[in-house]
Amino acid sequence: MRRALTLWTVLTLTWGCGEPEPPPRAGGATTIDDRTSLAYAQPAPNLSAESAQHHRAGDAAFAAAFVPSPSPVNPGLGPLYNNNSCNACHLRNGRGMPVMGSGPQRTQLLVRVSLPEGTPSHLNGSVPVPGLGTQVADQAIYGSTPEASVTLDWVETESAYGDGTLYRLRSPRVTIVPSDGSALPPGMLTSLRLPPPVFGLGLLEAVEASTLHSLADPGDRDGDGISGRINEVWDVQAGALAPGRFGQKANSPNLLQQSAEAYFNDMGLTTPLFPEANGTHEVSHDTLEAAAFYAQTLGVPARAALDDAEVQKGEDLFRSLGCESCHRETLETGDHPLMELSQQLIHPYTDLLLHDMGPGLADGRPDGAASGTEWRTAPLWGLGLTQTVLPYAGYLHDGRARTLEEAIIWHGGEAERAKERFRTLSASERAALVRFLHSL
Repeated sequence: MRRALTLWTVLTLTWGCGEPEPPPRAGGATTIDDRTSLAYAQPAPNLSAESAQHHRAGDAAFAAAFVPSPSPVNPGLGPLYNNNSCNACHLRNGRGMPVMGSGPQRTQLLVRVSLPEGTPSHLNGSVPVPGLGTQVADQAIYGSTPEASVTLDWVETESAYGDGTLYRLRSPRVTIVPSDGSALPPGMLTSLRLPPPVFGLGLLEAVEASTLHSLADPGDRDGDGISGRINEVWDVQAGALAPGRFGQKANSPNLLQQSAEAYFNDMGLTTPLFPEANGTHEVSHDTLEAAAFYAQTLGVPARAALDDAEVQKGEDLFRSLGCESCHRETLETGDHPLMELSQQLIHPYTDLLLHDMGPGLADGRPDGAASGTEWRTAPLWGLGLTQTVLPYAGYLHDGRARTLEEAIIWHGGEAERAKERFRTLSASERAALVRFLHSL
């Protein structure tokens, strides 16, 4: 694998006719120069005419709102569900807002549940909770009753940076009340999840498994305190274990399966991958494949302010603090069925591996091989546009962080050392690091 490039030094390199080499493009040839509120919704610019047409069909599938059967258009919703379309959770293809309840954003958060012991579900390896399954369905079609009502409260704490500047953190408290009035089983595991952005996923799918294995260091052989590992998950089509890449705990191996899981868990819709008991399904293979293709072929927003001295200072700090140990700047894609995604040098700032993030972020709920303290390294490309795309969107897996500073301070476990280095920086250094993150 090619070593990570230093974005600022490449500007001084020469190529071809002796002119400065252009700066690295975040998504390689899929990069788009758009930093507006629609930046996450643009197709990759290198798509062929055929792929562009397929992308448009996928856009329609991603936006399609399902309704209860019988209906001539998009039938099959529910009877229990969280939302009625892909777009409804992934607003403008970005992160959701950390809210629950009624209104347009009623299911911007999902609640995963399971039991610590018992027979795991064949779908996700988690032990279902009687009456709730492995994901709480807080909505239901007319004539049915939701599994439960869910309310969310925040508990705030105050602490200080090394220079005495105060900051406040908040953590979620979820209350689940089953609709049938039954008591929740003792020891039930709960995990609050915020919808992640969906652009650039095809490139991450195209990173070869050998690259992930080369980055993994489960035994911390090099002694740097970072021991990322692969979440081996069940690939339904292959009928075998495969490296997990997608989801907050890397619990899905590819975009087709992740799309099918979303249809099933979030909308109550069966697909060819997860059919009815008699083999029938409500979402056709063409629709499922089109929705996955849409996520595969979205463009990646280009970085901004590359020549800004403060941004450059922040990037240097990002590396010196040790953030790049997990948020790997540079990866390469291998061969992929979609030519436009193959052999691309990309800058996603992730290693796609599981890392122990400490007790502060722990949900205590295993997911595949991921433990209750492990999370997949979130990609940082496009991070600076998060609240441009959706004001008040949250950060981290459950949206608890309102700012990038809060998101950093929540890091623990393998990231404890880097977090503490950030906490003890001067105010100007902290500002420079955050400015760099906003440039991504």
